[in-house]
Amino acid sequence: MLEKTSNKKLSDFLDRFGGALQARDIETAASLFHDDCYWRDLVIFTWNIKTMEGRDDIRDMLTNQLDVTKPLGWAIAEGEDAVETDGLLEGWIRFETEVARGFGHIRLKDGRIWTLLTTMVELKGHEEPAGSTRPLGIPDRPEKGGRTWKEERDAEAAELGHSKQPYCLIIGGGQGAIGLGARLKQLGVPTIIVEKNERAGDSWRKRYKSLCLHDPVWYDHMPYLPFPANWPVFSPKDKIGDWLEMYAKVMELNYWGSTEAKSAAYDEEKGEWTVLVDRAGEKITLRPKQLVFATGMASKPIVPNLPGRDLFKGDQHHSSRHPGPEGYAGKRAVVIGSNTSAHDICAALWAAGADVTMVQRSATHVVRSEPLTELATGVLYSERALAAGITTEKADLISASVPYRLMPEFQKPVYDKIRALDAGFYAALDQAGFLLDWGEDESGLFMKYMRRGSGYYIDVGASRMIIDGKIKLKVGQVDHLTEQSVVLADRTELPADLVVYATGYGSMNGWVADLVSNEVADRVGRVWGLGSGTAKDPGPWEGEPRNMWKPTQQPGLWFHGGNLHQSRHNSHFLALQLKARMEGIQTPVYGLQEVHHLS
Repeated sequence: MLEKTSNKKLSDFLDRFGGALQARDIETAASLFHDDCYWRDLVIFTWNIKTMEGRDDIRDMLTNQLDVTKPLGWAIAEGEDAVETDGLLEGWIRFETEVARGFGHIRLKDGRIWTLLTTMVELKGHEEPAGSTRPLGIPDRPEKGGRTWKEERDAEAAELGHSKQPYCLIIGGGQGAIGLGARLKQLGVPTIIVEKNERAGDSWRKRYKSLCLHDPVWYDHMPYLPFPANWPVFSPKDKIGDWLEMYAKVMELNYWGSTEAKSAAYDEEKGEWTVLVDRAGEKITLRPKQLVFATGMASKPIVPNLPGRDLFKGDQHHSSRHPGPEGYAGKRAVVIGSNTSAHDICAALWAAGADVTMVQRSATHVVRSEPLTELATGVLYSERALAAGITTEKADLISASVPYRLMPEFQKPVYDKIRALDAGFYAALDQAGFLLDWGEDESGLFMKYMRRGSGYYIDVGASRMIIDGKIKLKVGQVDHLTEQSVVLADRTELPADLVVYATGYGSMNGWVADLVSNEVADRVGRVWGLGSGTAKDPGPWEGEPRNMWKPTQQPGLWFHGGNLHQSRHNSHFLALQLKARMEGIQTPVYGLQEVHHLS
């Protein structure tokens, strides 16, 4: 009975809201939002990834987009019930626009909208062939000269990039590119993925030996093909590499390994790119309409230009080029940095018999994987979440339904619980001299990740090694190197045979500067961050990750990446944007991001 009452309340509200939108009564629609309100739209209204905050923002968006969007059919989603708790009424909703079908989530406070999430599910007339509409796999009737599946596949691979141009070219062949490629394949968008490594998955295989995912398996599924039920909770790098190679083959992707993009230029009149690639020694010119940089969420490695680097006689390299601990037994290793890569490399070097010192230059947020999985990710991504009916897709949308402006207040209580639960662990780290932080507003790991993409470590053992003194710790800034040591600003000298710079990466537009031009890189501006005004995330407030999965100031240029969860979820919306453009569907972008920071 309570569910029916809640359903009626929400249905009645949706009738009023949908009626105001259909009548183009923007003032009435805006009045149905709370004084403190947020509308997060993933493509379907704005052809952008955009959060409107407050009635003025919402009124402006509707003024610009309502006539072209033409929304209708607002209702509670099939099979869902509204829920009312502590005066908050919420539920899953469906609706349509002139060109697409939508799905979303709504929260009502005091009878008006507090948060609204709207997402594009599919383009009308361009639905994915899946489920009951899956391909037959055999011809309806035999034909003379008809080709088998393999012959069709071989012909596609031979033609694309030669006699037929791809509509989309994805630079970078990691998990983000592969997932996006699968989405585009399902939508019939001719796409080539170029990767300088030989095989799909090599970007994982060639990293340091101890690398593994620190996020649990339920958080990390790829589109269409989830990991099997016997997959480990935390995936080793080589296992991930093999999965990606299998995935690219099974999903029939046009994946060009041993291929490096050399240059790219955009023709404004033709609306297409000219991209020169080297494919195993063969120079090929590609002319895609859309160019996607899927190089992770970072760019070129940052290596500090320390005095004496040219004098040092031992090995030195960035963490991205660390070969693993083999060969360093009995050697003195100094790892500069104290975030995830630094911890992983230090632990592996110690296990291989090296004498290891970590140099911590600034505070790091540390959280053990067990309480993080239990109290943070496990609420939505776990066996218990699945048992409660929270599928991966629904978990993604629940996460997406919380605007970034509100996210810290949702996150802080979780990390307060973790800090209390692991008080002894943190006291021991503090006693060891390790500098800890919880983010500038105490909101923990996820917000640090979204704001700056660095400054944290999910502990899978290295922290205990610091506490026990197995990994030595020195806090301070590096002043210079000598032939055989690293010297800190306080004149502490650390003898070294190996120096690893676990010092992070630059903005993704650095790759654009190298491949296209500095002018285009500056036109696009900095990638990643929310504009929170916290360390390494300068304002003004953006409300969404800068330049990710959405149009940029450079026509035809896109960025895709993030962790496996973000790549999976957002690849759907990026693929729909690309498909719409290929089909000539009108895509008026609202709120194209302004550029405030160049790198």
